[in-house]
This record gives sequence, C-alpha cells and structure tokens, in this order.
Amino acid sequence: MEVPAQEGPLAGEPGRHQMSSMRATPAGGGGPAPAERMTRRQASAIRTREILIETGLRLADTTSLAGLSINLLVEQAGVAKGTFFHHFGDRPEYLLALHREFHSRIFAEIFDAIAGMDPGAERLLATSHTYLDGCLRDRGVRALLLEARAERKIRDEIRARNKTTAEYFKSDFQAMDVPHPYESALLWVGLVVEAALIELDAGGRQPALRAAIAGFLALETPGTSQSPA
Repeated sequence: MEVPAQEGPLAGEPGRHQMSSMRATPAGGGGPAPAERMTRRQASAIRTREILIETGLRLADTTSLAGLSINLLVEQAGVAKGTFFHHFGDRPEYLLALHREFHSRIFAEIFDAIAGMDPGAERLLATSHTYLDGCLRDRGVRALLLEARAERKIRDEIRARNKTTAEYFKSDFQAMDVPHPYESALLWVGLVVEAALIELDAGGRQPALRAAIAGFLALETPGTSQSPA
C-alpha cells in the first residue's frame, strides 16, 4: 500500500492544466503559432501514454505478466512499437508506470473516503478497508503487479513508497498515543498489504481478517466473529 508520489502526470511533459493554455491562431496567420504546435504535440504525447497505460490495465484482467508482451500492448493500443519505447524505454519501466497508476487511483479513493476525518484509528481502518476493496475490485491488475515484484524497479518503488505511506500515517498513531508511531505505521502498512494478498487468494472479503486489522488498531467492529460469506 503506497501513497502516490506527488508529481505531475508525466515527467518532462506538461500537466493537463497546461493543455488549456494553448494560444489561438493569430488573426491572418497561416497556421498555429509555434508555441501552439508544441503544446499540441505534448498533449498528443500525453494522450498516447494514457492509452498505453489504460490498455495495460484492461489487459491485466485477462493476461498474466508473461503474456503482457510489448507486441500485444501496441497491437491492442493501436500504436507503433517505436511509440511504446519512446514513452517507456523498456518493459520494466512500463510495469512501473502501471504500478504507479494503480496506486494513484486507489489512493485517490482513500483520500476521498477519509476526507474530514481526524487522524486516529477510525481513519486508519477506513483507509485499510478502502484499499482492500480496491484491490479486490481490480484483482487482475493487482495480481499482475504482484508478479511484477521480481523486477528491481518495482521492488525499489514498493520499498520507497511504503516508507512514504508510513510517514503520512504516522500522525494517526501519534493521535492514538502509540509509542514509536512511525514504526507502528510501517507495521500497519505491511499488515494491510498482507491482508490484500490473502483476500486476493481467497477471491473475496475475509471478515475475520479485517477484524484482526481492527484489533491491531484496538478497535472492535460488530459481527466480526462470523465466518466469511
């Protein structure tokens, strides 16, 4: 479980907000101004990259990591192979982009779910449930990314972002007066990630498992002793 990096949508390319800044063609001009032509090219590049990412996320529902070849991606995305290498360089870089996109989307849902909540156990529990539900909903993508953990770039990303996540939620453990709040947050991150793996293998929610997470946070939830449906 990783907090998404706070950066623009594309390194070295304009953000979406910049697309609206294209200048109109000057009156009497023979075509777009150079600045507009450049912006349009950049906007087109952003869209092409998004198409490649969306194609990978869609294929993850039916394709294993081994089957997610560059040839399949460019065929399904309707772009040339050279376009793929222009945007990502190699396959591990593309898998890293998929990893970041998955977690950026799921954390957008988390931030919506915890908006207005004070730091503490309730906010942590809401975060864990939203993360687990997102992993189950997009289980194909999650399963593919699990396979991709053998890639060094993915491993490094997971390690760095887990630390970032722990730093972000350290204030929740501080609000609970827990000793060693950062270390506790780091353990909580690992706990929730492991729970996601177990639910992924089981193919659905595991109420007892989620009750155990609540227990780690010293919270009791009603009806947690019942067997999974």
